[in-house]
Amino acid sequence: MKKTVLVGTVLSAVLLAGCNASQEAQTNDTSIGMPNPAAVHCESKGGTHEIKKTDAGETGTCHLPDGTSVDAWQLYRDDMGQQQ
Repeated sequence: MKKTVLVGTVLSAVLLAGCNASQEAQTNDTSIGMPNPAAVHCESKGGTHEIKKTDAGETGTCHLPDGTSVDAWQLYRDDMGQQQ
């Protein structure tokens, strides 16, 4: 009797632990894949978005069709401010 209860308890614990692990993996996957709004805006204007890595971090540059290059987030803020 004690052996049956022990086996049942261990089996239940293993099954519950397995359910928890798969939920955790699904939660982590939901935050991946969100596009950078500044990059999307740059490309919608016909430009190409480039990320440059420096010692200070990363910066996004938008190369527009007319040959100008601007900070992608500054372009986004300037244009979005005009739409409001």
